[in-house]
Amino acid sequence: MTAAPAAAQTITRFFQDTGTNAENFDLIITGDLGKVGTKILRELTLKDGYNLEHAHTDCGLMLYDLEKQDVHAGGSGCGCSASVMCGHILPLMRQGRLNNVLFIATGALLSPTVIQQGESIASIAHLVYLSTQKTGGVL
Repeated sequence: MTAAPAAAQTITRFFQDTGTNAENFDLIITGDLGKVGTKILRELTLKDGYNLEHAHTDCGLMLYDLEKQDVHAGGSGCGCSASVMCGHILPLMRQGRLNNVLFIATGALLSPTVIQQGESIASIAHLVYLSTQKTGGVL
């Protein structure tokens, strides 16, 4: 299971609604799609005409060493998102090294009933636009 389709849909709608694209942002960062989900996200957004290759990274990929740790698709979306945003991204923004960031937290809508019934698990992604520019950044 991956939240990549939800993240792709959220990012694509944001770009369409605002008339922006990946080139308008210093960084586009997702919660914890991991290696598998990141590949799917990039494929889905590319189909919609948005190439995230150079602007996107994933919190889970930043936290874990896939060569040395057996994490498969990653860890907790909540934990990865909070750790990377507070410990890495916000300090870079305060230093002026990043100015316009799209932060897309991803997760699953888990329910014991759905799991017991063997149903698919719904995913969700919400986007926050962060800018250090007083004029509103790119929007």
